Amino acid sequence: MTDTYKGGRALVVGLGIAGIATAVRLHQIGWEPVIVERAAGRRSNGYFIMLFGTGVASARRLGVLDAIGNRGNANLAMYEIDRAGRRRPGMSPAALPGGPRQLLRGDVEQGLFSALPDDVEIRYSTVPTHITQDEQAAEVTLHDTATDATVTERFDLVVGADGMRSTVRRLAFGPQEHLHALNYMIGATVLDGPVEGYAQHEGLVLAEPGRSVWTFPFSDHAPGLLFSYRTGDIDAEFRRRPIESVRAAYGPEPTGPLLDHLMTRFEQAPEFLFDSVHQVKMPRWHRGRVVLIGDAAWCLTLYSGMGASSGIAGGDLLGTMLQRHAGDLSGALQAWEAQMRPFIGYQQDNILSMRRLFTPDDRKEQILRTGMLRLMSTPGISRAMGKIMAKDMQAKNVDVAA
Repeated sequence: MTDTYKGGRALVVGLGIAGIATAVRLHQIGWEPVIVERAAGRRSNGYFIMLFGTGVASARRLGVLDAIGNRGNANLAMYEIDRAGRRRPGMSPAALPGGPRQLLRGDVEQGLFSALPDDVEIRYSTVPTHITQDEQAAEVTLHDTATDATVTERFDLVVGADGMRSTVRRLAFGPQEHLHALNYMIGATVLDGPVEGYAQHEGLVLAEPGRSVWTFPFSDHAPGLLFSYRTGDIDAEFRRRPIESVRAAYGPEPTGPLLDHLMTRFEQAPEFLFDSVHQVKMPRWHRGRVVLIGDAAWCLTLYSGMGASSGIAGGDLLGTMLQRHAGDLSGALQAWEAQMRPFIGYQQDNILSMRRLFTPDDRKEQILRTGMLRLMSTPGISRAMGKIMAKDMQAKNVDVAA
């Protein structure tokens, strides 16, 4: 597949982190991105995320790092607690090797969005319904759900950045199942004030076999709240109201005042996320003139902490490869995937260890988790444990798109 021009017209499906980053980079290299978004407008909600070195390096190249900012600092503290409210020092994200930035998802999206030039077209309430392609272009039928209008247009490239349940993936790669369930659920929101009994800079973790609750502190914002629990029946979780599923998952034991307080705050939150946890695993991320990126392609899950970083890096690298292989779209996409795959493969292979840190699966994992955290707080041993953890953190700080 050979193109005779330096740039082209690209359809970017999805106005999330990966989609905006890709559109910014495509515009920088002389392409014309057109963004379509299923929602009726930009979504401002989001939960706690960390931006590791991989994402920081790409955000800096895209010129958005300062706009993204950082809501973390060395004064943030975490406590391990039980249902009675007893607390002991825990491991703060600020102490992780490499010093990842602590942010709200909306911070990253807004920082990227601010870098989009005014001439980039964005169509809201719009979804693709059909994709065909030949040697010259990809032909995409787009449906405006607000007006019920349908239009078919030709693009040189289609980028599916439309999330874990990607429509582009289904249309271009077929109905085969690429989602792999981890049999966990998450409920996340951003609180409107500190947790009762805690200062704004203090967060907490209640970790029990098969379930956990986290609040993530920020230096200048109320904390994020996360429920994470194992389930044997994902479909059943969606048949109830989210708060009913959450309460059932943390029973039948009495909740205690603090856990009950957090559940009430989740129930009353005007915006929240309630979803099952899946990875996306595919033998390839591009087919012809269609390429998947971010959660649509690999979905590293919230447990990895790498969703935002990999989405930004993927968009940054895609633009670099299109520029480097100008006039050879097939070669650019092959080179992009060859460079991204080792990095993504490592993150997916290590998701189990990260999930154990968030939510121990059973009593054995809970004991191992508790032991690890205690060792990390022991003088002398903590330095050795830090070196072990630094190996994993190093992989999160690789500059994939360099």
